[in-house]
Parts: sequence; structure tokens; C-alpha cells
Amino acid sequence: MEHVLDSPAWHALNTHNREFSFGNDRVRYFDREVSPFAAVRENTEENFRLLYDMIDHENTLRLIMAPLEIKAPPFWDRTYLIKGIQMVWEGSSSLNKATVELTPLTYEDVPQMLELTKLTQPGPFDLRTIDFGHYVGIFEGGKLAAMAGQRFHIPGYAEISAVCTHPDHTGKGYARQLLLHHVHRIRAAGETPYLHVRADNERAIKVYESLGFTKRTDMYFFGLRKEKQ
Repeated sequence: MEHVLDSPAWHALNTHNREFSFGNDRVRYFDREVSPFAAVRENTEENFRLLYDMIDHENTLRLIMAPLEIKAPPFWDRTYLIKGIQMVWEGSSSLNKATVELTPLTYEDVPQMLELTKLTQPGPFDLRTIDFGHYVGIFEGGKLAAMAGQRFHIPGYAEISAVCTHPDHTGKGYARQLLLHHVHRIRAAGETPYLHVRADNERAIKVYESLGFTKRTDMYFFGLRKEKQ
């Protein structure tokens, strides 16, 4: 039987993040201002056609994630492929807590959040990505220096996402502090933290491993754009 973490977007779209989704029992996708991700129950040409027909205009980019590389039907243009790693927290219950001041982020902070994510490229981030919840940040001089929040939330698991630090503030341990906060928050809710990272981001992987995250599986991210028919 497939594990829920093999298709986290699909299960999030059908459970705890369903309020942001559209589709049916075979194909679902997020409100575009929340997330560009879409998912299919099974990787069949028929389901990819259903997804194509649901997207209402040309030149729309959607992201698909899967633990194995898949071949999209020709009516979808695969614009890019990124190999990532899915990591799950299996650390010690004695993990330290965050010691820096963390500020809950609100809609007023979205312009700075968009600026920071555009600069650091931690993954897709749009006007309403904050709706996934639990975003906190570290400010210096009134400017957002680092942040992290939550993305795909499924029964038993919560994903830590958009972990990023402004280049002027790297080396200060901010990412670690943010991760500590989220690990404790998720575990306090009785759930297991997990996250995704680019396979070539060795620096981030080492930080995650030092906090008790271990690799569960490879995860591929596909950018799909509608071809004109």
C-alpha cells in the first residue's frame, strides 16, 4: 500500500488543505495564489488529460511531485525537472528549543515575504501561500531576515516549508532556530515533521540532519505548462 508521504500533495489536497483546492476524486489542484501544485490520484494519461481540461487558460504552470520520475503526456510541456529529497524527522525528544525572537507573520508581511522568497528561491511562494499557516520570521532593523512556515498538511504529518534566510544574514543560525520552532510545534500537535529539499543543496541537508531529519525517499518536482491544442 502506498504511504501517504509518497503523494503528499494529493493527500493534502484531499484532507487538511482541502479548503484551498479544486477538482474531483481523480484530479485536484490548489488555488493558484496559494500554491501552483496539482496532483492526480494515479499517474495515467487520462488523469493528466482531466487536469489539462480543468486548467482554464493557456500558459499555466502547474507543479507535480512524485517519488519516481514520470513522463507527462505530450499535451503537457515539461518545463523543468528538479530532483529533491524528502526528509522526515526522527530525532530526539530532548531537542533544544529556539532561543531567538520569532515573530508570527501576517498579511501585512506578505510583500517582504515575497521579496525574500524571490531572492532566495526556497520553492513556490505567492500572495496567499501564507494561508497554509504557522509562518514565523526573524526581523533585523525592521526587515525580514529569515522565515519558515508550513505547506502540505496531511493526517499525522506536517511539512515545514519556505525555510529561507536573506544572504546578508546567513551564518547566524537563523534557519536552525526556525526549524527548532517548527519541529516542537508540530510534535506538540502529535504529528511528525517532514520537509523537502533539493538533492544538490548539501548545506541545507546537513542542517536538517543535525536536527534529526533523515532521508525517506527521493522526490521529483515537475513543472508542467499547457501546450496549445
